[in-house]
Amino acid sequence: MAQVNGKITGTTRDTKGQPIEAATITLLNAKDSSRLKETATDKSGGFTFEEVPAGKYLVKASSVGFSSLFSAPFAVAKDGAARNVPPLELPAAPATSLVAVAVVGKKPFFEQKADRMVVNVDASPSNAGSTAMDVLEKSPGVTLDKDDNISLKGKQQVTIMIDGKPTYLSATQLASYLRSLPASSIDQIELMTNPSAKYDAAGNSGIINIKTKKNKMKGFNGNLNLTHTQGVYPKPSGSLNLNYRNGKANFFLNAGYAHWEGFQHLSITRKYLDGDAAKTINSIFTQETEMHFINPEMNLKLGMDYYLTPKTTIGFVVSGFHNQEQNRSTSNIRLLDPHYNLDSVVFSPSTNTTTWNNGSVNLNFRHTYDSTGRELTADLDYVRYSALSDQYFDNLTYASDMAKLNETILTGHLPSTINIYTFKTDYTRPLAHGYKLESGIKLSYVNTDNTANYYNLLNNVPEVDTTKTNHFLYHENINAAYINMTKEIKKWSIQLGFRAENTNYFGHQLGNGLSVINRDSSFSRSYVNLFPTAFISYSINDNNQLTVNYGRRIDRPAYQDLNPFLFFLDQYTYQAGNPYLQPQYTNNVELSHTWRHKLTTTLNYSHTNNFFTETFEQSGQATIVRRGNIGSREDAGIAISAQLPIAKWWTSILYSNLNYNKFSGMLYGENLNVSATTLLLNMNNQFTFKGGWGGEVSGFYRTKGVEGQVVIYPLGQASAAVSKKLLHDKASLKLAVRDIFYTNHPHGYLNFQQTEATFSNRRDSRQVACTFTWNFGKPFKGMAGGRRQNGAGEEENRVKSGGNGN
Repeated sequence: MAQVNGKITGTTRDTKGQPIEAATITLLNAKDSSRLKETATDKSGGFTFEEVPAGKYLVKASSVGFSSLFSAPFAVAKDGAARNVPPLELPAAPATSLVAVAVVGKKPFFEQKADRMVVNVDASPSNAGSTAMDVLEKSPGVTLDKDDNISLKGKQQVTIMIDGKPTYLSATQLASYLRSLPASSIDQIELMTNPSAKYDAAGNSGIINIKTKKNKMKGFNGNLNLTHTQGVYPKPSGSLNLNYRNGKANFFLNAGYAHWEGFQHLSITRKYLDGDAAKTINSIFTQETEMHFINPEMNLKLGMDYYLTPKTTIGFVVSGFHNQEQNRSTSNIRLLDPHYNLDSVVFSPSTNTTTWNNGSVNLNFRHTYDSTGRELTADLDYVRYSALSDQYFDNLTYASDMAKLNETILTGHLPSTINIYTFKTDYTRPLAHGYKLESGIKLSYVNTDNTANYYNLLNNVPEVDTTKTNHFLYHENINAAYINMTKEIKKWSIQLGFRAENTNYFGHQLGNGLSVINRDSSFSRSYVNLFPTAFISYSINDNNQLTVNYGRRIDRPAYQDLNPFLFFLDQYTYQAGNPYLQPQYTNNVELSHTWRHKLTTTLNYSHTNNFFTETFEQSGQATIVRRGNIGSREDAGIAISAQLPIAKWWTSILYSNLNYNKFSGMLYGENLNVSATTLLLNMNNQFTFKGGWGGEVSGFYRTKGVEGQVVIYPLGQASAAVSKKLLHDKASLKLAVRDIFYTNHPHGYLNFQQTEATFSNRRDSRQVACTFTWNFGKPFKGMAGGRRQNGAGEEENRVKSGGNGN
């Protein structure tokens, strides 16, 4: 009666001492070899069986490309003591037997962990021929807005990572890159709404980490992806991923090209009001803008991992992209009196050409001390962004009878550079009695240099516009340290973390010496923040699991958002920075229940102080758009994720999120108190037919929502695809149609100061895409430790590089 169930732990590795991830581990009865339990190894090759009764057992390890291996029989005592199985070293399978190797266990499409939800890309057959963007869009809780900005459970400003390295590109650049990354090169997508203390504390909305497949094959192998997308304008793209591994070194090269061309039709109406209680209209502004953009991008990444010993790896990664975006727009602006009688017309053609160049270098080190998971890693990074924007604005004003009144021409020449230097190191050590310690430090330094040169053309002679010309310098240093402690107690898993970050920054607006508006000024600040995290998971039984987590997060402004420049959009719309913008802080709490890895229900609540978002200020008849701290934000919601096998050939993945947002505070001397309840419904039906055929029907619908001052009306879209495997399943061809009914139409309204405004935005969202994907190379023969993230994550995540956000 005093018997206590025990725990069995162990690790798997290949003959070179490298851990084997996702190996299938089966617990067998030593007496008759009957199967009792089954699990898969983690990235360090480790496995655990909980709640094992006293008795004699053995374990079987199997993985693709390796011969199966049985342990020696062992006993679990009645006192509940943990039993560690000696490391299981799997030999490579003979070449002649490779065709007979089969995957023993099948992972579900998504798995709920204590601190993240994991989407297993290969678990969905319809992902063949898809891109990273396709997989991301149908992941639970992930949505894209009108500007391709990615949201997670209704929250924007998500940190997007590729192998732990955030890719803080503009929405357009990130969308182009994700559409050039084939789904066949992705292993998992991790959705972390409340990341652990190991990660940078930045990001109220959490982290989406896209983990690619790496270092699994010896010899030469690769992937080719070619896509042609056709909307109103063509959008071809392609990517090539190559990998070569010999005994000691692994070389890799990824190259991509995307030509993203499209349009936007933007309609705006502003009603300017008197300051009286009746809100009498004194004038009306209407604007119709047609934009055509061409955004070609080339990206390249190359590097090497060198295995000094079976336990020590050093490596480097060099990457970069080149983007030259051209945006031509034409605005027709009409100024009306309160009775809608025409007063004047402004015709504004403009051209904006922006060239972005990025380069980065990463040096990394990894040492594994033993098979228990004790490990030391280090990264040294340098990242540089440079941009040059050339602008041309022509404003022609006509009277109501279309007689020309005047013409003004403004040109802009805006160079910008950002340099990022980071060092980070992490140490992991399993301790006695089931404890695990993680700790690390990170140091970063960033400097930016932004110049805005504006000229008025008078008789084709440029004259400096002193009200807009400016020069801004910014320096920032962040020093961070963290500690995580994890403990397994029977059915309980507990992780407690603590992160401290010291931030120091200095900004200097040099002005131009000629204007009373842009005078020399500076600002600086130094502060320390503490960020606790806690994760508790309880396995009720094999079918039910409860998790609860808590974390404190910070969002620092993007470097350009602190720049006080006025960025000229048109005669009546400006964009500006805000040097007084303060970081926002969020406390997050989540409670989740998972049933049979198929149904997950999550309750969440968060409170944000110093919440910042886009604000709209009226200056005469012009609107100035800048980010500002508006007060506080509260979020509460319930989300349900379900994976339903309707039939052997049909799987339906459903997601719903009911979210309540409330914004309150002061903005430009006015009280702000707005709230809304938003419902998001997402459905993805996947079909697998004979002969390598597959299909997909998906869509989403979102009810009216609010973000700061802006209210967005309901919107949604429906999409469908059909795919066919080719060349003995090494290639695939996929035809997909997105936004079939052209319903992804962002439109809404906002009221600010003495202005009521409505807007409507149509873009090139209805598209047909044809994708060919081909995987080539030798079969699996070995596995090495995965390539890790670099250290310049959160800093790159605050660079607003290029892009028109279309």
